[in-house]
Amino acid sequence: MGSEPKFHPHGQHLIAGNWHAGEGQFTSAPVDGQGHAVSKGSTALVDKAVQAAETAFWDYSATSRAARAAFLNKIADEIESRGEMITDIGTRETGLPAARLEGERGRTTGQLRMFAAHILKDDYLDLRHDAALPDRAPLPRPDLRMMQRPVGPVAVFGASNFPLAFSTAGGDTASALAAGCPVVVKAHEAHPGTAEIIAAAILAAIRACEMPEGVFSMIHGGAYEVGGALVQHPLISAVGFTGSLKGGRALFDLCAARPTPIPFFGELGSVNPMFLMPAAMAARGAAIGTAWAGSLTMGVGQFCTNPGIAVVIDGAEADAFVAAASEALSATTPQVMLTTGIAEAYRNGVKTIGAQNAVREVLGTMCDNRDAAPYLYEVSGADWLANDALGHEVFGPMGMVVRARDLTQMREIALSLEGQLTCTLHMDDSDLAEARALLPILERKAGRVLANGFPTGVEVCDAMVHGGPYPASTNFGATSVGSLAIHRFLRPVCYQNMPEGLLPSELAE
Repeated sequence: MGSEPKFHPHGQHLIAGNWHAGEGQFTSAPVDGQGHAVSKGSTALVDKAVQAAETAFWDYSATSRAARAAFLNKIADEIESRGEMITDIGTRETGLPAARLEGERGRTTGQLRMFAAHILKDDYLDLRHDAALPDRAPLPRPDLRMMQRPVGPVAVFGASNFPLAFSTAGGDTASALAAGCPVVVKAHEAHPGTAEIIAAAILAAIRACEMPEGVFSMIHGGAYEVGGALVQHPLISAVGFTGSLKGGRALFDLCAARPTPIPFFGELGSVNPMFLMPAAMAARGAAIGTAWAGSLTMGVGQFCTNPGIAVVIDGAEADAFVAAASEALSATTPQVMLTTGIAEAYRNGVKTIGAQNAVREVLGTMCDNRDAAPYLYEVSGADWLANDALGHEVFGPMGMVVRARDLTQMREIALSLEGQLTCTLHMDDSDLAEARALLPILERKAGRVLANGFPTGVEVCDAMVHGGPYPASTNFGATSVGSLAIHRFLRPVCYQNMPEGLLPSELAE
């Protein structure tokens, strides 16, 4: 990285076009190099940012779709122009490889450009018109027109595991800005410098496109009350969150307890179970086991779509699958995790799973500091069904094989699942009948159902769903990835007998 330009963060908050230092500081904890001082957030700074967002809403929500599309494209341009510096600070802070961050940067700019193209079409507005029927008996019908309108200022919480695609200018921010909603981001403490350089890119786009400066603000954390103050601020209209079940549920409860409750769109993770059908196992069980190990350890298992559970029919094919997975996992060298807190939680999680009755350790390793290595366990289907704790997510490269007695018990295991982001079927053509029997269960349990693949890697496109029943997410009708994500920050408004001169331009056409 020696010849690449370096980014030196100043550690300040961006509030309505200006950089502000907080009253207190914390020190960042990068994987590589010295930490830098970061201003702590505060309730006063939250109020300043949200007030500015509310003021900006009136002008920003009234901008044309073309103007907002140009703004989103300009943000993407500004991020791309800082590409090498973003990779430099991102690798230093997170330990993620440069190639991973470069790919994630492309995904981030790609979804900004996707939303720009999406709003230039008016499909997302769901325009409807029921013309007046003045002569209808027994009562006339008024002229009724409907369209989707932006909800107001949105709070976005940056994720630890995706410093670009699910953070400052990630999918939540992109979809909210596309909808016409100003955004206040709470940056994640794990990568404050990365958040800062992305915020600077957004600020440059705001100025170039002459948008109201309150349309975007970014506040660092470091103080417990910042997140709570943000979701409880009376001018915040909705929240986008990607993170842990514990943290997300606490914020969700705060949103629900407000005098005026607001929607909390939390993506909280899952174990993403795979169901391996008999013919597929007989034909290629070992190959699936090897490939599973690669998916399980991708990014040190720090993906919310990490396929942590494999459900198989007990027998020789299951033995071959487990042996292949164990061999592939044992060849994996320890990798650095995003934070010391995540690494500690991973060690505690595998220790808890390993201590459960009837759980057998297939592969055990040693982990210390921020390094993590894979673990592999197995358990019978009956013991799985008897112990709810085995279905809880362990964030990291841990896999569990559930040996079902037969297809009937496999179905019972599927029925016992909590809500998931994904469920996967590994199957051959001769497994179609068995897979068809499972599919109604899996589609009720997950937002995305796969066949013959692995869920790590979420395509950004119109058809993608990244969400699912609780606890995978707090709103089973929403997605945080893909063009449908914009609907989280819109609401329908009906205009009755409205003169055309008062109607939004899309309804007057």
